[in-house]
Amino acid sequence: MKKVGIIMGSDSDLPIIQKCVDMLKKLEVPYEVHIYSAHRTPVEARDFAVNARANGFGAIIAAAGMAAHLAGAIAANTTLPVIGIPCKSSVLDGMDALLSTVQMPTGIPVATVAINGGANAALLAAQIIAVEDAALAAKLDAKRASDAEGVLAKDAGVMEKLN
Repeated sequence: MKKVGIIMGSDSDLPIIQKCVDMLKKLEVPYEVHIYSAHRTPVEARDFAVNARANGFGAIIAAAGMAAHLAGAIAANTTLPVIGIPCKSSVLDGMDALLSTVQMPTGIPVATVAINGGANAALLAAQIIAVEDAALAAKLDAKRASDAEGVLAKDAGVMEKLN
């Protein structure tokens, strides 16, 4: 199975990345986590992206706040799917990161999840890898079914209590 690369621009993004890691562990998807900054460690970020396919990665998640150039810098150096997680900052509540992440130029796409959307980034990466992995696709189907059962159980509880 292909691995998911998870890159955060700063250790302040760790709570969001922990959601990625937790979801990938639950799905038994291999991953590797690094801190690389598009601005402070551009050589290391580039080297990771350039070599990602050869190193067994199938998708890359990049989390960054504020200017949020990390996902774009990674995507500029690989043709693997890159998923950006815009991270909430104290100044603009993550809108700056969201806009930076979604406004990529033609030819360098970055898929983008919600602000602080670590779990969804992991699920999207798993779905990408599952295109060629039937066992992983079955795990994703089972998760969806379990999530639906949980909602229906809550519905039954509300109906019993309020109707």
